[in-house]
Amino acid sequence: MKEISVQELKQLIDSKADFQLIDVREPHEVDICEIGGELIPMHDVPHNMDKISKDKQVVVHCRSGGRSGQIIQFLEKNHGFTNLYNLKGGILAWAKEIDTSMPTY
Repeated sequence: MKEISVQELKQLIDSKADFQLIDVREPHEVDICEIGGELIPMHDVPHNMDKISKDKQVVVHCRSGGRSGQIIQFLEKNHGFTNLYNLKGGILAWAKEIDTSMPTY
């Protein structure tokens, strides 16, 4: 599984790169903190695969990287995705390394 660091994600955002950011957490988690991107909760991914690009880089994130890693493995194994990147450390790493004012849970 390919991974991307929070520093690399920040570079993508700052450079306005053409990529997709997907958050697989639950809505109540997004209420606490978020870094943008499209919310597709983990259990909804199988019903929303048409929303996930196959044509550009897609960064998938959750709280710490576990759920997003499971989703990436599922999509790669069962649906042929080859353009997915797991955000290493998830939003917790973002809060620790990029935006220290962000609330965590």
